[in-house]
Amino acid sequence: MESKANYPFIYFLLKSNMVFVYKIKTHNYLNASDLMDSNEWEAYELQHDTLFETFNHEDSKSIEDLGFWLEHDKLNDIVEIINDCIQKHRSVDRQLTTQAVHIVSSESAAGSVRVALAPPKHVIGFPDCFSIGPLWKLEKKRGQDFRNEWLFENINDGQDDVYQNKFTNTLREIEDIPNHVPIYIWYGNNADEQCGLRFFLYLLRDKSNEIFLINTTEHSKTNCATSQLSSQQLAQLFMNKEEKKPLTIQDRLSFQNEWETLSQTNDVLRLWINNEIKGVRENYFDPLIIETLERLHHKQIAKDFIKTGTVIAELLALMDELPSVFFLECRIRFLVYSGVLALKGIPKSIGHYSVKLRE
Repeated sequence: MESKANYPFIYFLLKSNMVFVYKIKTHNYLNASDLMDSNEWEAYELQHDTLFETFNHEDSKSIEDLGFWLEHDKLNDIVEIINDCIQKHRSVDRQLTTQAVHIVSSESAAGSVRVALAPPKHVIGFPDCFSIGPLWKLEKKRGQDFRNEWLFENINDGQDDVYQNKFTNTLREIEDIPNHVPIYIWYGNNADEQCGLRFFLYLLRDKSNEIFLINTTEHSKTNCATSQLSSQQLAQLFMNKEEKKPLTIQDRLSFQNEWETLSQTNDVLRLWINNEIKGVRENYFDPLIIETLERLHHKQIAKDFIKTGTVIAELLALMDELPSVFFLECRIRFLVYSGVLALKGIPKSIGHYSVKLRE
């Protein structure tokens, strides 16, 4: 597939004589679903005497009502080409209006922080859960591909089509942070956000910005996630930021080194234990899943199927540090496949099936 930019237009030679033209109308990065839903495409037939290198759509007439279909990998390639172009032309004015940047380990937590903070604000939510899945070489493309493959094969969260784009786009947003603005990293005492903290500081290693940490569980009795706090609680934490000092160079190096150690591991499940990130066995929660089902069965007149969402809700009530709901569902499916649990329904999502212990 050949491509070339004529900003704000990008040309793609998807067939031997067909040029598809996309018009960029935003400085926000795109994902695959944005392209599929967009009306910004036009198609042109490349005449025999016209080379793609010299083609200009303004000299041609577009073909009406011509659709096209692309394989997922090729669509992702197109998204990356468009986002590369967006990154090169992002508005300088847009960056200068940013007084501070806030980074959080999940999109839901980012939403909570956006509500808590007064404008102007720029909040980056990382679209991932770092307590699960491989972290091996995650700072590199091959590690990201390795993680993406594991998530695709194991995690049933409906994000298959956009996860990779979202991940790469968030890396772009962090790369785009101007060097003159302070950066606030929000995190809690849980494996997800503690891993995220170290990953973010590694990504920021070449930036000279002042970096402040806001621990959202400093005044909490549990290791709750940032997204579990109310907007009022988050706003109060930020109001107390004057008490904070920026990380020293030594602190930053220490966190970066810890990330480098994490990125050499092969664990797919991590917990925050005794103020440390600990890798545990993949089947760590399996005994608790079985015990919970036994308890739920005891409440029934006769052993019957129980909705998977009900089982997971019972599990979450037992835990101080909330693991990924989708990882728990993954382990329930594993217990089905291994013959420990019986299945009713189709396990395409948490809400589509029920389970029970086999006799």
